[in-house]
Amino acid sequence: MKFFDLNKRLYQWLMLLILAFIWGASFILMKRGLETYSPMQVGSLRISFASLFLLPFLFKRLRKFKKKDIKSLMIVGFIGNLFPAFLFAEAQTHVSSSLAAMLNTLFPITALLIGTFFYGLKTEKNKILGTIIGLAGAVGLVLGDSADLSGSNNLYSLYIILAILFYAVSLNEIKYKLPDLDGITITIFSFAIIGPFAGGYLFFTDFSTAVSDPEALKNLFYIILLALGGSAVAVTFFYHLTDYVDVVFASLITYLIPIFAILWGLFDGEKVTLLQFIFMGIIFFGVYLVNSNKKKQSLISDTKK
Repeated sequence: MKFFDLNKRLYQWLMLLILAFIWGASFILMKRGLETYSPMQVGSLRISFASLFLLPFLFKRLRKFKKKDIKSLMIVGFIGNLFPAFLFAEAQTHVSSSLAAMLNTLFPITALLIGTFFYGLKTEKNKILGTIIGLAGAVGLVLGDSADLSGSNNLYSLYIILAILFYAVSLNEIKYKLPDLDGITITIFSFAIIGPFAGGYLFFTDFSTAVSDPEALKNLFYIILLALGGSAVAVTFFYHLTDYVDVVFASLITYLIPIFAILWGLFDGEKVTLLQFIFMGIIFFGVYLVNSNKKKQSLISDTKK
């Protein structure tokens, strides 16, 4: 990506917009795949195809592999990619693509909490206040117009929040524990680890019944697009971007994804309520407080240049 000089802020923002467009479409692609395949099958197929796509690039980077990185690579692979693929697919059986994208705005706040409690990040008062406000907005999104958490839609929203928690752990692990590996290498190694697990799981599902569906081939094509775009390409670009920016800037992607996801959702006939926009605005305000820093220090210092 020599034509993308990610040392320049302009190209960093451009990369964020490209990633937001790709990941914004991922929710609709998952929705289409779920018309034929089960959530676990969609997640398994997504990771399997992405791993196969990245496999040819593995051999040129084997010399960079070190035993001391295995634990962190497994965390990035399983916690940061495999488990969220299952959780998001399961959630979208009951949660709209737009709401799923809106809940992603919790990522910066979650990354801050994980960094503070598990990676020794010093937290300022404005960040604590922002976290509380952001969480309040997220609760509002989950509850919607109801007054309790008993509804199945609300419970399935918790799957997305859990996936975001996993993403936050993974990103902090990359910034703190894998300083010697570039983002592209991390992607290739982590998917090489989880690919066989995802592919092997398919043999324990009723895959033959799914492929007998008249729409099976068409919806499989959507999953392949999801795997190549939403996983292999987008994850590679994102991890590569983290080589040049701190976690705060990288997490800005979650503010842009809902915009594209809502547009895709509206195009697909989904409805977005004014109340959801209000709660998303509350989350944005909380995130603003989390990111505000008079000294302009990074959430996690950039260690890979």
